[in-house]
Amino acid sequence: MKVIFAGTPDFAAAALKAIAEAGFDIPLVLTQPDRPKGRGMQLQASPVKQMAESLGLAVAQPASLRNEEALALLQAQNADVMVVAAYGLILPQAVLDIPKHGCLNIHASLLPRWRGAAPIQRAIEAGDAETGICIMQMDAGLDTGAVISEHHYPLKPDETSASAYQALTELGASAIVTDLQQLAKNGSLSAVAQTENNATYAQKLSKEEAKINWQEPAKIIERKIRAFNPAPAAWTVWQDAPLKIWQAKVVNQSGRAGEVLSFDAEGLVVACGEQALRITELQPAGSKRMNIAAFAAGRQIEAGSLL
Repeated sequence: MKVIFAGTPDFAAAALKAIAEAGFDIPLVLTQPDRPKGRGMQLQASPVKQMAESLGLAVAQPASLRNEEALALLQAQNADVMVVAAYGLILPQAVLDIPKHGCLNIHASLLPRWRGAAPIQRAIEAGDAETGICIMQMDAGLDTGAVISEHHYPLKPDETSASAYQALTELGASAIVTDLQQLAKNGSLSAVAQTENNATYAQKLSKEEAKINWQEPAKIIERKIRAFNPAPAAWTVWQDAPLKIWQAKVVNQSGRAGEVLSFDAEGLVVACGEQALRITELQPAGSKRMNIAAFAAGRQIEAGSLL
């Protein structure tokens, strides 16, 4: 069975590797064009391109799929199915119609909850008890296609987007291989249409929304800290500069919102709109991430001061 693959980040690269290792014929891999990265702003290939090249697979990096050249390239592959995972380009209907069995998407949520760009982060931010992977038959809408299979992942109380991302990367790779094997065996896949009444949208994250509002309850802020880890990272202002907050626990203390209640090698305790947070890992501007003991060495924040 011929499988075109389209994806860009390491979430997708893991799926590409799993599909290749399962023995499927992959005549073409699509990924985003190389982007400048790092201090030197050198062009860097995406994780999917790097994986494809290590597997000896043909790679194309069109800036758009809305042109005759891209359509002709895809049609020439005579593919049975196309697998899409965090590709980053919209697939027009003309592309969706090219493979014999259409296009399958690996989406990191339990659809129809958290359609869109940041499903893992929004699930953690909202306090969801679980998330997961859905393999979806793509249509022209935004993550609105019928669901072929869903795979649940319980979110731990201390779950960050980083840890959930890694778990769902592995789950997605396994799930798509299972469904492709079913397609190869049976010649078709059953799918269940999504219901619109439970749909939610996972909007892309911004640095501005990651700024901590100390007026919010501590439990809400704590979830945001975990949701925005590793990016864009929750932050506040200390000494007129951004201070990133990487880890904190809710504590049953109170004070003015943003007031420092105590500061020592055990934690920086800051009052919130309800209760308080004990911050145990942070990152001052121009420094690396550090635990609170390292931060406290040589630094002083007076109780009663405001962040």
